[in-house]
Amino acid sequence: MTGPSFAVNVSILLTELPLLERPAAAAEAGFDAIEMWWPFDGPQPADAEVAALRKAIEAAGVRLTGLNFDAGDMAAGERGLLARPDTSARFRANIDVATRLAAELDCRVLNALYGNDPGTDRALAVANLTLAAEAAARSGAVVVVEALNAHENPHYPITSSAAAFELIDEVGRDDVAFLADLYHLHRMGEDVPALIDTAAHRFGHVQIADDPGRGRPGSGRMPYPEILDRLAAAGYRGRIGLEYRHQGPDAFAWRSA
Repeated sequence: MTGPSFAVNVSILLTELPLLERPAAAAEAGFDAIEMWWPFDGPQPADAEVAALRKAIEAAGVRLTGLNFDAGDMAAGERGLLARPDTSARFRANIDVATRLAAELDCRVLNALYGNDPGTDRALAVANLTLAAEAAARSGAVVVVEALNAHENPHYPITSSAAAFELIDEVGRDDVAFLADLYHLHRMGEDVPALIDTAAHRFGHVQIADDPGRGRPGSGRMPYPEILDRLAAAGYRGRIGLEYRHQGPDAFAWRSA
């Protein structure tokens, strides 16, 4: 059995470098894939900004395997635009830009964060997910829905796999799937190995970090050797996004430990 295929999330790792240098740094560290949150300040960046990012990724020889739609000001605590009437227009303005960039780089996973309460509208979320999925489907991509933990994201309504599955089922499209961020799920008390055994067929993407602390695998209590084995045994063949925080000289030494 081949080992897992990882993608470095360059929005949380390698952040000591400017963004355009991180794809090459990921390649130098031995990875052939990266993922990222929406990397621009607004939903419709200048063509030159998009071209510079695309060039940096292509020059590094890595694939972009995951991209967030514009999620607002993440640093200020925003967690998506999808379901909020006051931000829906911004989300919709981003759909064509994000899906076009993904298509140009053969990125097949786009993450649509729900948005913080109060003020979220479920019907609006379903409508916007449908619009995003229709656009993504033109290049064979899927849109994923992520559950976040309520400890760090107290206003985010989707905080369990069950809540995410319920929303996905309301949309009713095969190209809308679950982003299983195992750190967030474990932080909320879910039995991650059991979830993998029963629901891996619904995973459109997987991201990992250890709990507590959101550090590298092996830094906390999560049984990552077992988790990775279970993902493989359950038939998950997608990339596994490395979305953890790191301090120190080598963010990836755990892979050879």
